[in-house]
Amino acid sequence: MRKKNGWWFGAWALLLVASVACEGEPSGQATRITAMVSGDAEEIEAYRAVVDAYNEAQDDVEANLVPFAERDDLILRLSTSIAGGQPPDLFLMNYRFYGQFAARGALEPVAPYLGDSEAFSEDDFFDTALTPFRWDGEQVCLPQNVSSLVVYYNADLFRDAGVDLPQDGWAWDDMVAAATKLTVDRDEDGTVDTHGLGVDPEIIRVAPFIWSNGGRLVDDEVSPTRFALDGGAVAALDRFFDLRTAGVTPTDEEAEAEDFVSRFLNGRLGMLMESRRVVPTFRTITDFEWDVVGVPTLGAPASVLHSDAYCMTEGSDAKDAAWRFMEFALGPEGQRIASEAGRTVPSLRSLAESTSFLDPDEPPANAQAFLDQIPYLRSVPSISTWPEIEDAANGLLEEAYYGGGSGLEVAVELETQTRDLFARAEV
Repeated sequence: MRKKNGWWFGAWALLLVASVACEGEPSGQATRITAMVSGDAEEIEAYRAVVDAYNEAQDDVEANLVPFAERDDLILRLSTSIAGGQPPDLFLMNYRFYGQFAARGALEPVAPYLGDSEAFSEDDFFDTALTPFRWDGEQVCLPQNVSSLVVYYNADLFRDAGVDLPQDGWAWDDMVAAATKLTVDRDEDGTVDTHGLGVDPEIIRVAPFIWSNGGRLVDDEVSPTRFALDGGAVAALDRFFDLRTAGVTPTDEEAEAEDFVSRFLNGRLGMLMESRRVVPTFRTITDFEWDVVGVPTLGAPASVLHSDAYCMTEGSDAKDAAWRFMEFALGPEGQRIASEAGRTVPSLRSLAESTSFLDPDEPPANAQAFLDQIPYLRSVPSISTWPEIEDAANGLLEEAYYGGGSGLEVAVELETQTRDLFARAEV
């Protein structure tokens, strides 16, 4: 439901990549490397702060940030630059999308570099974040964060409605009850002014509730061949679809008119299910108090991993320089900078447990909620065709959520319409 914005960002980035690729390296000057990233303006500033700090700390390597406002623009440009023989030296990408590049041999595994590194070792990172970035058993990319899905909430709206603030360990029914009380038509004109909850009908959003309900998403989590939603999964989908029926979330038209992040920023949304990525944006809020809480449960505790990693391209001619930047960006200093900007839940254990991340003076006050969910994090597949599978699944989920449909109908259609995509996947 997010609108495309900042199209000039992508166009500018294309020009920058082209100029960097064509200039070469004058003799005696610093080795130049490019790093592609995507995100909102506040996210990009967090990445830029890391790049600037690295460039100021040494003179041998000059890192250049190539930002894109939309993830799809980054993936498209990365694909064309690799195909054209002029790839960036490294890029930052979610585990759900890097598999398409690993499958074609376009990535340089970081395992040998990691084994020789004096900056950190594999044991310094949360294994939960490392595992999805292993391809054929080898560490291909190195994660910068171990984020999860959480519920952001407007504490002022809760207090105004006389609703107790949510607590970690709450249940699905608790969330629905709160969302119902927070959904208000203030001027009684027949149009809801404030909705209780915003959540995108996407596979990455429904997965934790399927798992929490004891359900299954795919037939094999390591080498999946199909969606295999069982009874627990179907029941969880029905509970999810009930949110729209209950009227506690915006309609399709309302969501298209104003995305959920904007609604939360403007004080017209009581709760929002999102990952850590929105924190830099939400730290601009001055009109109300907000915080986070872990996702509610339908049974056992469960959440879904949201992790991004730096990957080096096989076609880079400056791999050693690219690794030096990764050592800084993913080491204590780089992760401290990114953490203090609010963007990441550090993948380094030492930083995740430090005041750089758990700073009570910087919202969200309950940052500990992210760490508390790590033992319950699970991952969706990172197979080569997962981006296509996810797109197809999200289309079906959106149609059922807004247009009406049952969990069983969606389960059948998911398996049917993605069968060929799973069949040609590489893992």
